[in-house]
Amino acid sequence: MNREDLPAPAEGLVLTHFITVRDVPRSRAFYTDVLGGTVVLEENPCIVKVANGWIIMNPGGGPTDDKPDVVLRPPEDPHSVSSFLNVRVADIQGFYDAARAKGAAFLTPPIDRRAELRCYMRDPDGYLIEVGQATGLLEGIFARTDD
Repeated sequence: MNREDLPAPAEGLVLTHFITVRDVPRSRAFYTDVLGGTVVLEENPCIVKVANGWIIMNPGGGPTDDKPDVVLRPPEDPHSVSSFLNVRVADIQGFYDAARAKGAAFLTPPIDRRAELRCYMRDPDGYLIEVGQATGLLEGIFARTDD
């Protein structure tokens, strides 16, 4: 394991995304197979390096001494979210086609939102993942505000 593969900066900070999962091997496979990540650590916690970031995952659990009144669990209602992973790609149609071929479940195909082409997919635990490709934004055209 190389230090560069770990979310452990020599200075400053790095941003990672932690998710609580029901089945670590299943989620690890999704983030490596569909998003092209590399497993840095198999479990406890599982760390997958994806592009220039990391997904850290562990099963849920009760409070710990550093979060004494917090219980971790995967999402229960797929229709209500408070945050999601945002993935930016150079070729959304290519990503969409490849991810679907690997079994990824999308809510819709990519939709033109003026500033970007965008669609959403879910991971095995139901976490929402936005996939977007900047288009109009690169020309100073911003997203529609009518919906």
